[in-house]
Amino acid sequence: MSYFDMASAAPLHPVARQALLAALDEGWADPARLYHEGRRARLLLDASRETAADAVGCRPDELVFTPSGTRALHDGVAGAMAGRRRTGRHVVVSAVEHSAVLHAADAYDSTAVGVDRAGRVAPADVTAALRPDTALVCLQSANHEVGTVQPVAEVAELCRTAGVPLLVDAAQSLAWGRVDGGWSLLAGSAHKWGGPPGVGLLAVRKGTRFAPRHPADERESGRSPGFENLPAIVAAAASLRAVREEAAREAARLSALVDLIRTRVPEVVPDVEVVGHGTLRLPHLVTFSCLYVDGEALLTALDRAGFSVSSGSSCTSSTLTPSHVLKAMGVLSEGNVRVSLPPGTAEADVARFLDVLPPLVAEVRSHLGPPPAVTPAPGAGLVVDSLGKLCPIPVIELAKVIGDVPVGGTVTVLSDDEAAALDIPAWCSMRAQDYLGATPAAPGTAYLVRRRT
Repeated sequence: MSYFDMASAAPLHPVARQALLAALDEGWADPARLYHEGRRARLLLDASRETAADAVGCRPDELVFTPSGTRALHDGVAGAMAGRRRTGRHVVVSAVEHSAVLHAADAYDSTAVGVDRAGRVAPADVTAALRPDTALVCLQSANHEVGTVQPVAEVAELCRTAGVPLLVDAAQSLAWGRVDGGWSLLAGSAHKWGGPPGVGLLAVRKGTRFAPRHPADERESGRSPGFENLPAIVAAAASLRAVREEAAREAARLSALVDLIRTRVPEVVPDVEVVGHGTLRLPHLVTFSCLYVDGEALLTALDRAGFSVSSGSSCTSSTLTPSHVLKAMGVLSEGNVRVSLPPGTAEADVARFLDVLPPLVAEVRSHLGPPPAVTPAPGAGLVVDSLGKLCPIPVIELAKVIGDVPVGGTVTVLSDDEAAALDIPAWCSMRAQDYLGATPAAPGTAYLVRRRT
């Protein structure tokens, strides 16, 4: 089985396993106690904090360990907003932030800054979103779904000039290096770099106003209450140091494999859109979307073929809504596949993935061919009724009938699937047709397409 989903959770690094087992024997006591076992546990905790702080690029007394990366983000947003409550309740986020950040920002007056089709934020747009009552800006170092690296250093400088702290979600990038720039707060998650699950970190640089929102607790500088999971913390810090020692070599090797996937997939699979920035990206991650493909069916087929991959597609979401990242980028969401290669991935595994992908996509597409319900619309071309049908059926039905109208003729697709708002314009862009817009048409929406060729 080839595991290609490091962006969700990296396999436990061998150093993490060794450190975890050793710490279970040596680090079980309360590090707040003064007796021998407690002092030994305190030494392990302090050493782990120093190791993690060195990897992050902050002082040890600026970093605390949390029960998860999500908790670090939630506490970071809440603590920063509480610390600057006299400034106001306005927070600026990018539209492609992790859901943990977006959910935390929902508690305040939030402004989402858009991105380009590569998923990258323009620093000028962040500046334009700032207001006198802006208390915090949140920007990820790199995107979880498409791997695009964000201009953190530039945004940090703009925030410094404006006197607004910047919180960085560095969960996806910490395995590969420090986050440049004068950020104020930073969060990470151990299971993203090969540490054990259940350990996050939150760094708050000196001079940043911060007020914890939970009941007072003496542990972790009052910023993360509860008894520390010391064995897991030791394993997390040890594995972070280990992966950093390997990072430069593995980044170069995996980036070459990702370049191969980015190049070869559109060559061997028709009607594919590779999304995310081509060069300003994480070294191990690539995402692509396939027209006329049910994402869940494709992921299941790849699993049977021995490949573990994930998706941001609406077709694999429990909520059946499009990925907010792909939606913000304005790219195709159907048949979405995210490949994120863990360190040690063999070139032969990638070659085999490229061999099995084309026939699997063709097989999935062959199962999605129901005849569309087409009715003539006097003076307005054809109308395709796709109400009650989920992606990618509305796009498949559009593709089947576009050739039945003359050049300059139109097809109206009726759909109540939210993903159609993304996928129909994306299809038009990929197939050189004209997307004329959408209008309400209870119980759904009417999408108008004009045949160009």
